[in-house]
Amino acid sequence: MPKKANALSLPDEIIMNKIYFLRGYKVMLDKDLAELYGVETKVFNQAVRRNLNRFPADFMFELTRPEFENLRSQFVTSSWGGTRYMPNAFTEQGVAMLASVLNSDKAISINIQIVRVFTRIRQMLIDNTELRLAIEDIRKKTENNSKNIELVFQYLDELVEKKEKENHPGKKIGF
Repeated sequence: MPKKANALSLPDEIIMNKIYFLRGYKVMLDKDLAELYGVETKVFNQAVRRNLNRFPADFMFELTRPEFENLRSQFVTSSWGGTRYMPNAFTEQGVAMLASVLNSDKAISINIQIVRVFTRIRQMLIDNTELRLAIEDIRKKTENNSKNIELVFQYLDELVEKKEKENHPGKKIGF
């Protein structure tokens, strides 16, 4: 189904650049989500706190200090400044749940787009895994072929040596 043109949508690359891999999850940070939705991080987090029962640990978690420092070190310039609280990270399911918490047209539109980007990333990972498995299969076959070719050459060498011994049975003495 073709994607509907929407005045509120963003380039997918902007969203993709705000997805991180932490604790085995693809996540987005509260700060980035608030920016995409066009609200202050404080207001965004207040809406989430009012609905905490919708965000179990596999939907949302707070970053640890080392995780936060590691993420911050990946950016040349940090816009986080002096953060009082560790950021919240939202998994794909957590982002989907945000749709029930945030009701502005912009939030709904951006949320749909984010879920679609997560879905595309998941499909790309599946495709990548299938490709890697196919390459591994070809590599194994190639290794086996190399071993078989070596064996064939070894047999050929033995046959050539045997033939040479038959044709030259030894040194003849006399005429």
